[in-house]
Amino acid sequence: MRILSTVVLAVVVAGQALAHYRFLGVNGSGDYDYIRLYANYNSNGPITNVQSTDIRCNLQAATTTGTLTVSAGSTVTFRLNTSISHPGPLLWYLAKAPSTVNGWDGSGNVWFKIGQTGATFSSGQINWPSSGLTSVSIRLPSSLRAGEYLLRVEHIALH
Repeated sequence: MRILSTVVLAVVVAGQALAHYRFLGVNGSGDYDYIRLYANYNSNGPITNVQSTDIRCNLQAATTTGTLTVSAGSTVTFRLNTSISHPGPLLWYLAKAPSTVNGWDGSGNVWFKIGQTGATFSSGQINWPSSGLTSVSIRLPSSLRAGEYLLRVEHIALH
C-alpha cells in the first residue's frame, strides 16, 4: 500500500520577475483562483530589483488566496496569458509554510528548488524547450511531506 502526502498549495508567480507574460491559472482553475493577486497583475512588466522582497511573490502580492489540495508526486500545470516568447530557463520552487500559507509572505530561508528546464544543445544549436509554450507543468516530489506550501514558477527572459 502506498500512502501519499496531501499537499495544500498557494501559488506565487514571482517567476515573472524578468519575463513578459503572466501565469494565470493552475490545474484548470480560473484566473488567480490559487495564484496570489499582485499590484501589477494586469501588466506584463517585470520586477527588476532582485534584492526586493517582491521577487518572492511579485509586486505587493496579497498574502491570502485560495488553496489547492494535491498529492505529493502529482503534476501541477500553469496556464499563461500568452506563449512564452523569450528564451530562458523555467524554474520551480516550494516553500513550506510554518502553519498555513494564508497570511504568510514566504519570507525566510525557506525556498527550495524542485525543478528547472534549461537550454538544450544539439548540432551546435541552443534550444529553450519552454519557448512557445502556453502552459507549463511540474511533477511535485513524491517525498514531499504533508503540509501547506507556496509554489513559485519562474521564467527568466533572456534579452
